[in-house]
This record gives sequence, C-alpha cells and structure tokens, in this order.
Amino acid sequence: MMSKNAVTNFIKPYGLIGFLSKVSDSPRVLDVGCGNNSPKRIKNLLPNCYYVGLDIGDYNQKLSAESIADEYVICKPEDFASTIATMDPGFDAVVSSHNLEHCNDGASTLVAMLETLNPGALCYLAFPSEASVNFPSRTGTLNFFDDETHTKEPPIIADCNCRVEILKPRHRPIFLFILGLLLEPLSFFFRKVMAGTWSLYGFETIVWIRKNK
Repeated sequence: MMSKNAVTNFIKPYGLIGFLSKVSDSPRVLDVGCGNNSPKRIKNLLPNCYYVGLDIGDYNQKLSAESIADEYVICKPEDFASTIATMDPGFDAVVSSHNLEHCNDGASTLVAMLETLNPGALCYLAFPSEASVNFPSRTGTLNFFDDETHTKEPPIIADCNCRVEILKPRHRPIFLFILGLLLEPLSFFFRKVMAGTWSLYGFETIVWIRKNK
C-alpha cells in the first residue's frame, strides 16, 4: 500500500514532498516562511535533518515550533533578507513555499536564500503565477491581489550562480486539475477556492533551483 506521502507526491509531482526526497538523508534545511505547521511537516519527512525555520511571526503552528526546530528565528519584516544573509552558509536545501510574495523585498530575500546553498544544493520555491493577477477573485485567494499582504507583483527569479532545474510556471497536475474542473461550478457559485481550484487555473508557480558546483 502506498504511503500518504507517496500518494501526495503522485498527485502533485514537483511539490515539496518530491523535492525533499531529492536531498540527502541528513541535510541542513532552511525553511523561509515556516508557518502553517511547516517545521513538523518537514521534520516528519526528514527526521534526521538539521532544521532552521525563519518567519516574521508564529503562524498557525499546531505544536511548538521551537520544540521541533533545531533553530527557530523570528524577525521583523524589514529584516527578513538581512537575517538570512547573516546565517552560516552550507544548507543542503532551502524551502520557500508561498512566502516571497509576502516579503517587503522579495528580490533581496531570494538572493540571500540562494547564497546560503551549498554547491550542488537545491532551493524549492512556490508562489502565485504571473497569470494570477488576471484570475477571478475568490475567498481563499485565486487572484494575486485577493490577499492584501501580497506585494505589488509576483517575485522574479534571481541568478546568483544558480540554474533553474525545474520550472512549472502554472503547475496544473492532472488529478488535481480534474478535481478542480469538477468542483468549479461550486467554486464559482460560492466564490471560494476549493480542492483543485488552484490546479485548474494554474495559480501556483513551482521552481527548483540548483546552486552551481
């Protein structure tokens, strides 16, 4: 029987579970914007990792993030990029899932993230697609500007001696796309994002970036 993680990875290829399966067994992981129970989720996937979580607040953590993370850093929004820049380099994986679009300076934050990577290491990015600025407005965020904490435009990928290994500008995994298509009448009627809505519209951009050796 397939595990829950295997099923999730099958349904949503190139997502976070698939990304983390590509890193070493005992990696140093930097999770930028680590709310929504991210420390527990990543530690469950990589129990031997050295986990560093960074955010501007303690958001939606079911358990104490400080007790799960090896390092848990809270800083002011204006200090986000500079805090990352002062961290010791040498991370085997950097994760930023729907965080860059909330940063005061997304470009500087991304540069700082990429500069912490070991040569050959990977960075995972997920953020709203450029096309999302033209999507219909729905509760749960379908149009980029539905969320008032989003910055003025989706983030731009920096260079930083790295190469883009996987790019899905509008990630539309087939099973979630079909689910979104089936639920679209309800989503449209209630003006609410439902399971599969993001995949139907291609709301999410996913990028895997590898640091050059």
